[in-house]
Amino acid sequence: MARKTGSHSDITGPRVRAAAQRLIARHGYAAVSMRQIAAEVGVQAGALYLYTPDKQTLLYDLMRLHMDELLSALALLPEPADPREALQQFARFHIRFHLDRPEAVFIAYMELRNLDPANFAAIEALRRRYEDRLEMILRRGAAEGCFVLPDAKLATLALIAMLTGVTGWFRPDGRLSRAEVEAIYADMALKAVSA
Repeated sequence: MARKTGSHSDITGPRVRAAAQRLIARHGYAAVSMRQIAAEVGVQAGALYLYTPDKQTLLYDLMRLHMDELLSALALLPEPADPREALQQFARFHIRFHLDRPEAVFIAYMELRNLDPANFAAIEALRRRYEDRLEMILRRGAAEGCFVLPDAKLATLALIAMLTGVTGWFRPDGRLSRAEVEAIYADMALKAVSA
């Protein structure tokens, strides 16, 4: 299959990433070949190497893009003075952001084991930056007597796991709306650490 007329890197590159994300989320990183990604995009397998040097780099790029977008969106949030309000805002933000990206979330959490050590370290550093924002809220709440935390780091990881789990079961046509799920989870997050 020849390269399509009018194909450009600014069009095909994002299509390669989108196809890789769909296939990896559906079948898992180990089960997806570059040939399958190429077929999904409609290019020859060799053409993929114009957009990525290898499958490992493609996986890393997908995770990096997700984390960069997450951190950029988080940076736009105001920081409420009240730790309770800050925690509820964080919970709502996390659910809202992740529900829009279930494939990216699945890959970001389930495919970490397939990153080589250097890529793993880079993604873990970005994840720590995100987790640090929540941990800071929890520590501030504990210092002010709003929250009871035997271990702030453990509470951070538990809350993120709870919030991220929504992407595994939420359905737009389900019993609860997105807004209802956000509100319920924000309330549960607050109750989980409240004094």
